[in-house]
Amino acid sequence: MAAADLRDELSCSICLILYTDPVTLPCGHNFCRGCIGAAWDSQGGSGAYSCPECREEYPERPALPRNRTLGNIAARLLTIAPQPGESGTLCTYCVHSPVPAAKSCLLCEASLCDTHLLGHSQSEKHILTAPTRSFGERKCPQHDELLNYYCHGEAVCVCLYCAGFGHHKGHNVEPLKEAFEKKNVQLKQILKKLPIKRKETEGQIQRLQERRREVAEVAAAETERVTALFRGIREELEALEKRLLSDISRQKEERSLTELIQQLEIKRENLSERMQHIEELCNMADPFSLLKKLESEGADIWNADWADNGARETTYKKLCEGRDVDEVMIMVILNRYLGDIVTSVKKGLGNEPVIMDTNTAHRDLAITTDGKSASYSGSNSNQSHYNKAQKFNFYTQVLSSVSFQSGQHYWDVDCSNSEQWRVGVAYPSIEREGYQSLTGNNNKSWVMLKHTQQDYYGYTCKTFFFVVHDGQQTSLSCSPDRSQPVRQIRVFLDYEAGRLSFYELSEPIRHLHTFSAKFTEPLHAAFWVGKGSVTIIG
Repeated sequence: MAAADLRDELSCSICLILYTDPVTLPCGHNFCRGCIGAAWDSQGGSGAYSCPECREEYPERPALPRNRTLGNIAARLLTIAPQPGESGTLCTYCVHSPVPAAKSCLLCEASLCDTHLLGHSQSEKHILTAPTRSFGERKCPQHDELLNYYCHGEAVCVCLYCAGFGHHKGHNVEPLKEAFEKKNVQLKQILKKLPIKRKETEGQIQRLQERRREVAEVAAAETERVTALFRGIREELEALEKRLLSDISRQKEERSLTELIQQLEIKRENLSERMQHIEELCNMADPFSLLKKLESEGADIWNADWADNGARETTYKKLCEGRDVDEVMIMVILNRYLGDIVTSVKKGLGNEPVIMDTNTAHRDLAITTDGKSASYSGSNSNQSHYNKAQKFNFYTQVLSSVSFQSGQHYWDVDCSNSEQWRVGVAYPSIEREGYQSLTGNNNKSWVMLKHTQQDYYGYTCKTFFFVVHDGQQTSLSCSPDRSQPVRQIRVFLDYEAGRLSFYELSEPIRHLHTFSAKFTEPLHAAFWVGKGSVTIIG
């Protein structure tokens, strides 16, 4: 039911406003107690009393039982949906014609309209507030006294007895007015700061919206680039397919198998005819006739001109013994052109191989001959004739021989054989001795690391992954809650853009973290091995 319809149902038919202290007549109609009382007072001495609604008459003035349910509903509606100009509270003393209250007196526990407010006591004890029906909320439930004080320690309103003798004795308590003024000052101070915060938030929203547009533009451009890339790959694959099928077809035609089969079929027919003729000769019983027949045919029957032609036999043997199609050549073509396609896909990415530089390797690191793997040995594997000025002398680390100072580059590292490692990049000017020489502990290196905790028996109980730069660690959520630990990672460097990203080579590939920096020196791939070994893949 709409609020307007509900208001009509809950309005007195005499005063036409919401019921105030509604009462019920014997006929069932409801009126405000003051309204029906005033109406019957005017009927006094004129005979029977009647209901203003249905005109039912009563010989004596009926009792007026209070309709509490109806009164509660009307009061609730007045609170949640007051009419414009209504305070929701009516004057306590306007019983004949209810009038909205202008103030409420906490001491009298009464609400007053403007008229009754003029005659109200002006004593300080009579505290006037905005119109209210909830006088009980403003009194102490224990002492039934007004809550005229405020306890700052517990942030509650208290009465005089609670503040001086009760639970709040000794607390920071002051009169409500003073507490109100202080809180009002604090709120105004907060209000002054909020516009600044709101402006900052609006700026952040604007920047994020701009960033979202940038991301959308980059995503659209990348989508177009990838689409064009795969379109080109499909075109090259189709061209390669046509070429290989054409080569196979050409090789098939070069074998001339069809022609040779036709020649052999003719040979087979000739042999069948000769067999039949010789069988007829063999069946002749008259010696003279046989010999005469052989004499007439001459020596042709004894000659071997009907035997296999030598050249044809050689061709037959070669075709039977040789390969039908040169699969090796087809695979060579396939590998070559597929390699060209992969090369075109990698175009723009630096593919210079990353090799570990033994001149920088710590003496306890063993570097394989191909420079692809470093393992912790603790046996002084790198001899002292290497350049000591370049070697790491404090931590078991090694840099790559190649450096990057432009372009985009990536390399993959298998870390599955090490429980403690650091992989990333470093400037060549990184310290070679002391605590600051550890990659990640200074402003000249950016790394991802794996750290393990062991129990009393030496078994690994927890595994953690971090990214570190200038001693600041950021935890990664790539393990230990994952069932499969990080085994292989890809390091991607975009030098001009100042981005260094780490990816987990899982299925699917997962982004772990991206550093943003302004690189000022060439960068070398950097590796620290605390235990086991790490290997550059590819």
